[in-house]
Amino acid sequence: MSGLRIGTRGSALALWQAHAVASRLAGRGVTTEIVTYKTSGDRLQDAPLTDVGTKGLFVKELEDALLQGAIDVAVHSAKDMSVTLPEGLTVVAVLPREDPRDALVLPGAPPAAGLAEIEAMLGDAPAIGTGSIRRSAQLQARWPRARFAPIRGNVDTRLRKLDEGGFDALVLAAAGLRRLGHPGRITLALDPADCLPAPSQGIVAIEARANAPAVLAALNDGEAFASFRAERALVSALGGGCQLPLGALATHRNGALEMEAVVIAPGGTRQVRHAASGSPADPEELGRRLAGDLAARGAVAILDEVR
Repeated sequence: MSGLRIGTRGSALALWQAHAVASRLAGRGVTTEIVTYKTSGDRLQDAPLTDVGTKGLFVKELEDALLQGAIDVAVHSAKDMSVTLPEGLTVVAVLPREDPRDALVLPGAPPAAGLAEIEAMLGDAPAIGTGSIRRSAQLQARWPRARFAPIRGNVDTRLRKLDEGGFDALVLAAAGLRRLGHPGRITLALDPADCLPAPSQGIVAIEARANAPAVLAALNDGEAFASFRAERALVSALGGGCQLPLGALATHRNGALEMEAVVIAPGGTRQVRHAASGSPADPEELGRRLAGDLAARGAVAILDEVR
């Protein structure tokens, strides 16, 4: 078949994702061209995400290009995508999921065995860089006196700010650090029991028009796609929205899809946490059911306060 135009943001991580898709297509005899776009999120690097929100912030320009026929494929970090896609577009495939956990990064620190060791290094009032209220709310429950400050920029920029003394620690997605060749910077990959990741964290999504070439669907990883669908169904059932203190992780175990989710008030003062299991063949049912369980326990009231 003729070549496909792959749209992506221009950051190092976004380009890694686009090249990962291009490499898989090349293995199936498909030539590709990578086309970079600057999104609204890229233009607002100085504004905290809590001020500008994230709904569509890093994907809209790519989706517009798809709808206009300027590109054939858009490659995204799945956690950046809105749960409702523009009419005529669909996620045709996802790549195998990388480590979905959040990671604590300390300057020059060797890997730590657990949070207790990190606490001993940082003390009880560290300055931690993260623009995510989901991360700060969960960690605030562990460090009530910690100071959380927003940080923007690509992974390398954030690491440089840390190394220059701007923070005592950063919280970053382990997936991004691993994909960009920085696994050694991970001081501690946070156990989901301490910090549940963002829905779809670690998943690369391939978005295309409804009449996309069949070769794109052939790239799909079934297990990652089931987790992606379950986690997005949960977010949708809870009303979606940007920059919500909502963590969720669906994992495959013994033939079942097991999912845990948390909704936590800013500051870590209140939280609703629950888990459920279901069939990988119907991940949306699991996501909706778990959302209902959370809502029945007061999660919607917390989310409405944040919204």
